[in-house]
Amino acid sequence: MSKYQFAASDIYLPGTDIPRNKLGIETSDLLHEVEETLLQQAYTRFIAELDSSVRFDEEYFKSLHRDTFESLYEWAGLYRTVDMSKGGSLFCRAAYLERESRRIFRELEQEQYLKSPDWTTEKLAERIAYYQSELIALHPYYELNGRITRLFFDLIAVYNGYDPIDYSQTLTEGPSGLNVYIEASILCVQRADSSKLRQIVLHGLQNSWM
Repeated sequence: MSKYQFAASDIYLPGTDIPRNKLGIETSDLLHEVEETLLQQAYTRFIAELDSSVRFDEEYFKSLHRDTFESLYEWAGLYRTVDMSKGGSLFCRAAYLERESRRIFRELEQEQYLKSPDWTTEKLAERIAYYQSELIALHPYYELNGRITRLFFDLIAVYNGYDPIDYSQTLTEGPSGLNVYIEASILCVQRADSSKLRQIVLHGLQNSWM
């Protein structure tokens, strides 16, 4: 896997791609274990708190990142201030992050935040894939973008009567050496093509009923 490329930043430990953290962890494996524990706790909490008053807006999206990881990172819930790229994919430039984020969530609001229990599974998958693709290309945080973005849309799925989207078959390595989800994400960033992601989400929603 390619590492992130980014402008000078004090977010990371010198000479590494390991973020500075409140626990003083300096190894990737341990840091990932802590992140995963915090994420699983967040799933339990946020699913339990779901009700009709929840607005899947920009502030909610930011709160997921902040409330999940603020015990670990000072910058939890804050958008990055430097440009970042990975493996030839340039994410939204930092100067345009706030503007593009507002556009995405304005569109999402116009679709009632996808709070549509009467939609077919195919329709919900198509709209989730579109907005997930937009947030993948936005890549607003220094780290943990994919996991928080999936959490956000898992909560929308649960609100609409599904289980969290099952990505398990897409997080294994494919012929390219990348997992299928990352391959789909690259298409989202480089070609604005969410078709492969739509197939993943549709399968994940259908599988969640099993």
